[in-house]
Amino acid sequence: MSVLVVIPARYPSTRYPGKPLVELRGATGVAKSLIRRSWEAAGAAEGVDRVVIATDDDRIRDHAEAFGAEVVMTADKHRNGTERVAEAVAKLGGAPEIVVNLQGDAPLTPAWFVEKLVQGLRADKNARMATPVLRSTGKMRADLLADRAAGRVGGTTAVFGHDHQALYFSKEVIPFAAAPFAPDAPTPVFHHVGVYAYRPDALAAYATWPEGVLERLEGLEQLRFLEHGQRILCVEVEARGRQFWELNNPEDVPRIERMLAEMGVA
Repeated sequence: MSVLVVIPARYPSTRYPGKPLVELRGATGVAKSLIRRSWEAAGAAEGVDRVVIATDDDRIRDHAEAFGAEVVMTADKHRNGTERVAEAVAKLGGAPEIVVNLQGDAPLTPAWFVEKLVQGLRADKNARMATPVLRSTGKMRADLLADRAAGRVGGTTAVFGHDHQALYFSKEVIPFAAAPFAPDAPTPVFHHVGVYAYRPDALAAYATWPEGVLERLEGLEQLRFLEHGQRILCVEVEARGRQFWELNNPEDVPRIERMLAEMGVA
């Protein structure tokens, strides 16, 4: 049994060109690139056998190899990270038990998110892929709503059934709740964490399917699985006092740097 983590990274971005190379300062004031912090986060998870960065950009490759990462060059035609991960896995060969896609814009992903995700997929033999969800506090929900009100594409939310099978994912804040929530109070809104675990055959099949309508409208790659009738397991994870946020816009840089400082991450 083996677990392969692939971090897809591309230089062009509509909202934030060059994002993987953006430097973030931690608690000690030391600056590390976004892609390096994501790579370090992947390596901190127990049970991970190999971590690879998949990119189509020479600048990202050179930078990643300089800090010791293994890099696989992929085509520049991919529409999302899952397609890039699928090509990387095919190039690497072998037969990993589980492939984890750790998004390169999620440097605050705790190691136990990845660990619990792998455990969840191993336990549910019917799920083709799995992804973590984090119950939002009143403050996190308010931050998500503030981003949407300002016209920024912030975090993604997820809704799922009693069996934890995903019903839908959206960049809107769902489900709607009219009642206000105290900052520390739990809410019915689950923040989707940008990590995916796939069975290799499901990942290979994904790359052969056309882009779905919902996937294109929302800009969420995992919706292609739902549009093709595939079961996605939502694995609820706990923050354990850690803050979590993805880097989606330039405005997120000071927010993430503040979180790194508050958590004491170098």
